[in-house]
Parts: sequence; C-alpha cells; structure tokens
Amino acid sequence: MKNLSIKYEASKTKAKDFMKKGQISQYMEALLEMNKYERLMTAIVAN
Repeated sequence: MKNLSIKYEASKTKAKDFMKKGQISQYMEALLEMNKYERLMTAIVAN
C-alpha cells in the first residue's frame, strides 16, 4: 500500500509539471496513471 501511495504521489507531481509546461498529452497520461494507482489502493482497502 505504501508503495502505491508513493507512486500515486509521483504521478501527481508529474501531472502538475506537465500541466504547467502545457504538455497536454503527457498530462493526460499522468492523470490516467494516477487513476490506476488510486483504483488499486481502493481495491486493497476494500479487501
């Protein structure tokens, strides 16, 4: 769980950086990556 949280925060930071630079496609990919980690963390908590 801690590992997923660290990866989620790293993706969040990347997304913010891409947004500031105006790199929309990379920003969207980082958001998708964040969503993936968020779903995994939710699934772990639910079980």
